[in-house]
Amino acid sequence: MLTLHTKIPHADAIAARLVLPYELREKCRLRATLDTGEDVAVFTVRGTVLRDGDLLTGEDKRVVKVVAAPEPTYKITCADAHTLLRCAFHLGNRHTQAQVGDGFLRIRADAVLKEMLAGLGATVAEEKAAFEPESGAYGGGHSHHHDGNPLAPIPLRQKIHRPGDPK
Repeated sequence: MLTLHTKIPHADAIAARLVLPYELREKCRLRATLDTGEDVAVFTVRGTVLRDGDLLTGEDKRVVKVVAAPEPTYKITCADAHTLLRCAFHLGNRHTQAQVGDGFLRIRADAVLKEMLAGLGATVAEEKAAFEPESGAYGGGHSHHHDGNPLAPIPLRQKIHRPGDPK
């Protein structure tokens, strides 16, 4: 069985694709099947999230490309930015993973959240799509390849500045 354990930045050739939903791309240990039919074991550092397009390799140096599988999601759009921001706030308040897009949010399908979002004035459309949620402010700086502004890791002992602090 092929074992994959190292992420690499680029490769000249791709041997196979590993198509996984987000739930499995969050796991640090898993057994899966490549698009070639070959079984594979994936061992990553705890806390690693495999993203669409990531490249993995192992001892035999074959390179496998990670592909985000389409899965049941809701695409949330709103008539205005204020309403979309309110929806994002309420999803965050419920610790719901969300993908932030240009003028939309995407979450995993959840009937209770769908009802809440509709009540806030959102249009919630069911769709099968790759789910790539934000990693969070402390998530180590994940960046989408299309945005040039990765989040900076935030030190645990960062001083908090308040408006009344002396300059």
